[in-house]
Amino acid sequence: MKKLSQYRKKAHLRFYEELNDFLPSDKRKRSFAYLFYGSPSVKDVIEALGIPHVEVDLILVNGESVDFAYRLSSGDKVSVYPVFESLDISSQIRLREKPIRITRFVLDVHLGKVAKNLRMLGFDTIYENNLDDAEIIDIAEREERIILTRDRELLKHGRVSRGYWVRSKKPDRQMMEILKRFDLKSQIKPFHRCMSCNGEIKDVDKKEIEEQLEPKTRQYYDEFFICSNCRKIYWKGSHFDKMEQKIEEWFGSMAE
Repeated sequence: MKKLSQYRKKAHLRFYEELNDFLPSDKRKRSFAYLFYGSPSVKDVIEALGIPHVEVDLILVNGESVDFAYRLSSGDKVSVYPVFESLDISSQIRLREKPIRITRFVLDVHLGKVAKNLRMLGFDTIYENNLDDAEIIDIAEREERIILTRDRELLKHGRVSRGYWVRSKKPDRQMMEILKRFDLKSQIKPFHRCMSCNGEIKDVDKKEIEEQLEPKTRQYYDEFFICSNCRKIYWKGSHFDKMEQKIEEWFGSMAE
């Protein structure tokens, strides 16, 4: 009788760029042997290694582009590439639809500060600290939003088509990572959304909101803005200068 090990098959896998963030150090940026039984789908193999399928946009097997349903065979050489938001690979089998150009997000509970910062830059960003995974996926699917999360498992759900695992733990680094990852510089419209509720901000006549202002604010400022949703009032005080400086820091660090 043949030993079970004799039925085991071997393929060679290689992951590129930021997909290596999900792998143990001995498998990063190099080809490695992958042992398996039967004929698993390449999607199952990728996720078994800890990489959410939404992070992948191109798979080559023996030099040919394949989709997630491809069944792995012994001797296969597999190359796996991350999402190309700004590179045209239309001649290959893209594993998702074309990149979203009206960029909208839904964030998990771990990214509250990032949600405010994205709104400050004008991005339509849904965030509530009581949304569970199923609700986040429903919103993303219904409204064609990109899921941003610190939870890898959320991105492995079969209904998730667009998402990104935020690697950094500090808010400023997270912002720089997201801005670079989705090439957002040309899309920003600072101070067009309410940082508190995501509503759109519009001009408002000072006379309409004068009674709601503190005495010094009423005395020193004449230009005001109001959220069309929650009615929060904004003006270009010292906080405005600090926010502008923060935006310059994010993009300045990205260019280094």
